[in-house]
Amino acid sequence: MVLILIPLYIANSTAMFLGGKTRLDFSLNFPDNKPLLGEGKTIKGTFLGMLAGMLAVYLINYYFQGKVPIIENYFEYGILLAVGAILGDLIGSFIKRRMDIERGKPVLLLDQLDFVIFGVFLGSLIYSISAELFIVICVVTLIAHKLSNWIAFKIKLKKVPW
Repeated sequence: MVLILIPLYIANSTAMFLGGKTRLDFSLNFPDNKPLLGEGKTIKGTFLGMLAGMLAVYLINYYFQGKVPIIENYFEYGILLAVGAILGDLIGSFIKRRMDIERGKPVLLLDQLDFVIFGVFLGSLIYSISAELFIVICVVTLIAHKLSNWIAFKIKLKKVPW
């Protein structure tokens, strides 16, 4: 399970912590006249998130000398997890903008699981996990998300505790 979580979490958290100023959507609006994505979705964050996730995958693959237990094509699988995590977060932002939800306002499950759901979905092109493992990953993610956001808030990395 940890080998699945690492690319997802590294990509998602790096995008948040190392984001930049230039918006990924270049401040364009969708035909509904609402922003395409949120202000926090930046070119730098998107690129560095994917890159960090891919680097984590490379290091794991290197550590296991290309023979990661259980997952035969871990390198390719991990890349899909990392890219999927970022795409899932972008899709979550897109959905929130369509629903008129302001940046930073929480949406139960969407904020916590968008990156996991899409990362695992994209990764399933190479390796499908069991429904039970997916549920465990989602529960672990919900707990980790709550805890990490609270810590980030306490050490003033985030303005809100969610």
